[in-house]
Amino acid sequence: MTLQLALKRAYEPVHGSDGRRVLVDRLWPRGLRKGQAQVDTWAKDVAPSTELRKWFGHDPARWGAFQERYVQELQANPQVKLLATLLASMRAVFPSRAAQWCSRSAACRLAGTLGKPGMMCGAP
Repeated sequence: MTLQLALKRAYEPVHGSDGRRVLVDRLWPRGLRKGQAQVDTWAKDVAPSTELRKWFGHDPARWGAFQERYVQELQANPQVKLLATLLASMRAVFPSRAAQWCSRSAACRLAGTLGKPGMMCGAP
């Protein structure tokens, strides 16, 4: 079975078709109580490192370099394989933190790494 992923902001309401909701950010979304988000799994170990996140700073000019560095982190991270195994037989929604542009979020890059090439986003 092919892994099906859909990206969604953590602030968006839950829909019955969402499937398993996995938050893939190192920080919990500002102003959102854990009960409100209805997240099944918080996979903060597959999020970009604190150093990489701070360096990127959501600067569009750094997006290309951010993707390259994040992929290197993911390739060295055993948690990525564990997450892929967990999600292998279910539909998952990855809420991206508060990133305004889904296409420039770590969740988008992670989705591409987990086998959904069409989700390797570059522009809003």
